Amino acid sequence: MKKKISLLIGLGLFALQFMFSQGSPDYSGGLKVNLNEDGSKYFRIISWAQFWVQNNSDRPLDANGNEQSDLDFSLRRARILMYAQINKDFLILTHFGLNSLNADNMTSIGTGDRSQLFFHDVWAQYRLSDNHAIGGGLHYWNGISRLNNQSTLNMLTMDNQRQAWATLGLTDQFARHIGVYLKGNLKKLQYRIAINDAITNNLQASAIPANGGAAVYSGRRLLGSKDAGRNYAGYFDYNFLDQESNFLPYKVGSYLGGKKVFNVGAGFFLHPKGAVVANSSGQLSGEDVSIFAVDAFYDSPVGENGAAITAYALAQFNDYGKDFTLGTTYETGSLIHGHLGYVFPSESKTKFQPYIQYDNRQIDAINDSATSFGIGTNAYFSGHNSKLTLEYFNTKYANNEAVGTLTLQAMIYL
Repeated sequence: MKKKISLLIGLGLFALQFMFSQGSPDYSGGLKVNLNEDGSKYFRIISWAQFWVQNNSDRPLDANGNEQSDLDFSLRRARILMYAQINKDFLILTHFGLNSLNADNMTSIGTGDRSQLFFHDVWAQYRLSDNHAIGGGLHYWNGISRLNNQSTLNMLTMDNQRQAWATLGLTDQFARHIGVYLKGNLKKLQYRIAINDAITNNLQASAIPANGGAAVYSGRRLLGSKDAGRNYAGYFDYNFLDQESNFLPYKVGSYLGGKKVFNVGAGFFLHPKGAVVANSSGQLSGEDVSIFAVDAFYDSPVGENGAAITAYALAQFNDYGKDFTLGTTYETGSLIHGHLGYVFPSESKTKFQPYIQYDNRQIDAINDSATSFGIGTNAYFSGHNSKLTLEYFNTKYANNEAVGTLTLQAMIYL
């Protein structure tokens, strides 16, 4: 019994050490268990949760025509990520959890068709050399931009720019594809490229294009996997200053001055015949989906006492097919996005980082634009490991009235 109590106390102190001493998103954190003396064989577990409180006075009526409360609670993310280095050449990663759990999609006993718990990533990797590796499975080695490879542990803004996760639910499962990838670096140039299967049951799983109308993103389902089953992605970024890690695919949103980084990147996503249109007689044909982007990321300490600046800019060009739109999220057109944050100098462990963000989307189908503006602040109690975020976000879509949402997020990860 004494040995068990001592072990529990030791594990508790070990976890507390990680909780309170690791303030940088660049740390290799979580619970690491070495399987041999030199630590070359090990497994590591990382866990995190994000809880949201939102106020939105413009919420639509529910499915029964009733008014909804302005105040809403949700579990935005609850995840567990585990990876193991079997030896220096082999790595396996498993990542599972849930997203956006709230009173409307919970079930009485946590089972059924609306259960949110699923695998986000399951992939294995083989090291070709010190700087290059190949892998496959359900993976997150995406193309297009830094934001399409964003980690959810260390974002500057409260959440990612939604249109930057440009294929989520259209050709992948929650931004993850089944496929193979190659990744590595050539001195200061990092790269990741992938060949993937497109999903069949996507967000337009029952849609059929209207005669002479807009495209539908259902090429694999309507045209078959031989003609429309594959997609191709890549992202390349040049590290002018400090070299970022690409051990895992998840791009850091803000280093809080822990590194001095300036990267310029470019990426792509191609899905031949991924979109489908129908002519005036109803005959179906495929249209190629193509998305291209260029971006720049800067993060650096400024002066003394922990002051730091983070800046990011993205230009993204989307072709989902003729006049494609899906809700107010996906559109054939273009996106310009930028965000800027500043960590105030402080001798305390608690730090504050106000930020702003702005988007402008040009939408072909409506020959109009959508704009978004966000302002918020992060309060860091132990870096990204323990923080609060308060953000006001306002979006105006074409001629519709602007919709504003105030959100408070509490996040912790180990």
